[in-house]
Amino acid sequence: MLEMPIEMPIADLLERGEYLARTGQRVSVLWQKPESLAFVARGREYRSEFHINTSDELMFMIKGQMQLHYRRPDGTEDVAVLREGSVIYTPSGVPHSPRFPPDAFLLVVERQRRAGEIDRFHWYCPNCDHFLHEETFVVADYGADPVSLAYQRFFESKTFRTCDSCGHVMPAP
Repeated sequence: MLEMPIEMPIADLLERGEYLARTGQRVSVLWQKPESLAFVARGREYRSEFHINTSDELMFMIKGQMQLHYRRPDGTEDVAVLREGSVIYTPSGVPHSPRFPPDAFLLVVERQRRAGEIDRFHWYCPNCDHFLHEETFVVADYGADPVSLAYQRFFESKTFRTCDSCGHVMPAP
């Protein structure tokens, strides 16, 4: 009987981050398997939304420092600081917003999306914290960069960026 080789990808995380910086891309997918997804992300200078994932996430700060904004069950916002070389566990369903500069790199490991699972992206008014808008995606391929797609849709619409409560218009980056 012929044995099949075991696929065990190895990635140089700093090299992937430097590649993202050189090319201007935001995400480099390391692998997408039925029970595991891993990618290196480069920071976004304009990140403001809260991502709600259907699976747990493990985030490891490769280079730089991140402020992970998140929403508690009562809706209040809090911030966890992740320094270079540190790792954080984010449970599924927790609205979170990883904010770090474009010269910093983050490794994210989570479960690959199951058929029909929906990723949600929420924005809140920076003036009064009122809910502004939700974008949703079924993410079959994380290489499609759903965060950039959500941002594009949100920032192209002045209606989405206008607060129903206080009238403030969130500026586009």
